[in-house]
Amino acid sequence: MSKIQYSADVIIVGGGLAGISATIELLDRGKHVLILDRDVEEEFGGLARWSFGGICMIGTPEQKKMGIKDHPDLALRDWHSFAQFEENAYWPKKWAKYYTENTIEQIYEWLKKKDVSFLSMVNWPERGLFVPGNSVPRWHITWGTGHGLIEALINHLENHPNRDKLKMKFGHRVAGLESTNGRISGCRGVLEETETEFQANADAIIVAAGGICGDLDLVKKNWYKPWGDPPKKMLTGSHQFADGDLHRFVEKAGGNLTHMEKQFHYAAGIHHPKPRKPNHGLSLVPPKSALWVNANGKRIGPVPLVTAYDTRYLVEQICKQPGGYSWQILNRKIMERELAVSGSEYMTDFRDKKKLGVIKTLLFGNKPLTRRLLDESIDIVTATSVTELATKMNQLHGDESVDGQLLESEVRSFDANIGRGKKFMNDDQLRRIAHLRQFMGDRLRTCKFQKIDDAKAYPLIAIREFILARKSLGGIQTDLKSRVLKPDGEPIPGLYAAGEAAGFGGGGIHGLRSLEGTFLGGCILTGRVAGREIE
Repeated sequence: MSKIQYSADVIIVGGGLAGISATIELLDRGKHVLILDRDVEEEFGGLARWSFGGICMIGTPEQKKMGIKDHPDLALRDWHSFAQFEENAYWPKKWAKYYTENTIEQIYEWLKKKDVSFLSMVNWPERGLFVPGNSVPRWHITWGTGHGLIEALINHLENHPNRDKLKMKFGHRVAGLESTNGRISGCRGVLEETETEFQANADAIIVAAGGICGDLDLVKKNWYKPWGDPPKKMLTGSHQFADGDLHRFVEKAGGNLTHMEKQFHYAAGIHHPKPRKPNHGLSLVPPKSALWVNANGKRIGPVPLVTAYDTRYLVEQICKQPGGYSWQILNRKIMERELAVSGSEYMTDFRDKKKLGVIKTLLFGNKPLTRRLLDESIDIVTATSVTELATKMNQLHGDESVDGQLLESEVRSFDANIGRGKKFMNDDQLRRIAHLRQFMGDRLRTCKFQKIDDAKAYPLIAIREFILARKSLGGIQTDLKSRVLKPDGEPIPGLYAAGEAAGFGGGGIHGLRSLEGTFLGGCILTGRVAGREIE
């Protein structure tokens, strides 16, 4: 059987946000573009489609309306603080500076012109715990979540005046890169369903196929060694085809892979009720008023775990616990007010742009989400006493790990501290809740010193949570033109990389940590640069 033949000016491997952003730039310049995507057409847009749609931007009108004084210099200082770059991280530092200086023109205004809008309330994750993080709120939630973001960009593509210059081929798995006289000149692969081979030729290729977190074996192989051994049980919230294949092909072609051990995982993953891939997980936004305990029921500390400060720290501490997993202990009132899911699939009012629903949720809590998770999740148990809760936790996990007396002691101690009143509360978690509630965006979604064992807020709830692999912070090294670099720093002619495949820029723009929202923003930025720079 003869191979299927394709040709274009530029081939883009991967139809996610980075690939779409690059495509728009190339069509604007009149280039013929071929997108090769391994997934089905209904999933065009990749992981971004399933995201919550938060984007880190600096100096936006939304910030100014809230009285937030932000500036690229401040953002870059925060970025370096969180990243803790090595001295020789030349290109990651260059990309970090480029990001902080260009979010208005290259992300915000670009998206606005494509009918993308943002909630007026700018949110404030990753404030920093032991090192400074975001000094001010920068996390802009796309109205319609990541689903709305992707739909707007696809609509722009479909109505582009050069739409006839774009071909999209889904179900196509790239199996290698081709070169001619030292220049990347195409790729080869197979159709997923029929195993029919194809050959595609172009003047340039952009690799935008995501990271490695869809392959948990690869995640563990590249585990950050100072953390010790990775947890035996992990979940993934990455794309199922983010398996590192394109990284290997680029490396074989002479490209340099850097910082592969740097990954951004989440601390509160639960099994997806309707999994679309092995070990598929949902990433919860952990309730701040919940008590975070280990497999034995002991409160994790001495620094209590509270989200919104340093996600990496949460993951690191949980990895040190027995079994490498954790439980959050809370009640119905806390769950309704504080719990969210990081993605478009469960945050349906945001996704479907139901303003009244969003307002109702902010004022009265997300009761539909609570009911849905209680009904669907295998990782949640409920009870009307701490003793009963501990028993059900052990039944769920299939062992006797949880010490019921220890758990009850931890809950009583925490509740007693709240019971003393504001003047005499002496617990770091309560101090941080007080700090968080100073900001309107957190006050609306954080209980006012709510006890755990409160009959008026029953049932008691325990959520079993695993580390959830999500984003690769390292990847294919690129310069500020998104050109793939060799280990000696020279670019490979005809080969570019963007998005997560490129470590969101330079093979590791984030360093150790992300300020959050820099993932979607990084996909847009690096994709646009690649699309502009190809001759």
